[in-house]
Amino acid sequence: MYGVPSIHMLMIYGLFPFGLDTVPYQQLQRQVSWRHPENARVMARPASQFAGKGPETITLSGLLLPEITGGKISLAALEAMADEGKAWPLIEGTGWYYGLFVAEDLATTSSKHFPDGAARRIEFSLRLKRTDDNPSLLGTVGNELLQLLDLK
Repeated sequence: MYGVPSIHMLMIYGLFPFGLDTVPYQQLQRQVSWRHPENARVMARPASQFAGKGPETITLSGLLLPEITGGKISLAALEAMADEGKAWPLIEGTGWYYGLFVAEDLATTSSKHFPDGAARRIEFSLRLKRTDDNPSLLGTVGNELLQLLDLK
């Protein structure tokens, strides 16, 4: 069928879509915690009090095969977003809104190289940290990112 191409998006982080042609993650790990600080008491167990939610992190990990899926340019776009230090909305392809997240770290491992040194296989792990309570950190698309994505 001709016309509009179908877009299969696993998730979007800011303006970066995770999909088969960019960074198709194979695993999403979400960690949520709650705070219960304790106060020492004499001759009794410490008293604890619920103080609200603690940190929330999401780790996306997977394998890129640049001949088939995204590669270095996709990872470079994520790195450029992280370089800004800003928070971006994270939304699943189903429409589920996770919140605003900053990138804490991106780890990559390249292997099975072509004769020119380009990787045939890139394993990656991206860790995001939720920062909803500070919307002043909300990211904007900078010139550097637009140039990298060839949109400017």
